[in-house]
Amino acid sequence: SQSASGNHQDQHQNEGQGQGQSQSQHQNQHLARGVVTASSLALRSAPNRGGQIIRWADRGEVVSIFCRTNGQSVQGNRQWYLLTDGTWAWGSARYIRTIGTAPRWC
Repeated sequence: SQSASGNHQDQHQNEGQGQGQSQSQHQNQHLARGVVTASSLALRSAPNRGGQIIRWADRGEVVSIFCRTNGQSVQGNRQWYLLTDGTWAWGSARYIRTIGTAPRWC
């Protein structure tokens, strides 16, 4: 099957929301992927626990990771992942297990 071409049209519908200039540049990049390991994980507007909660992710949810950065330490892990699923939001790497390739640095 040729379905794994990476040419996902559904990503285009979210242009114009969120972070503007960086939004369209990710369309053709292969995003890293991860699985949420917390029972319920708050995804935030900034890579720290003070960031506004954008949405919640449930255990087992597969997320697309645009990049990673260092932020507030969560149980000894300072890395946070910028997720691009519908909305741009930060999730603590402490509770997201990456699948395959490690995410690039922001």
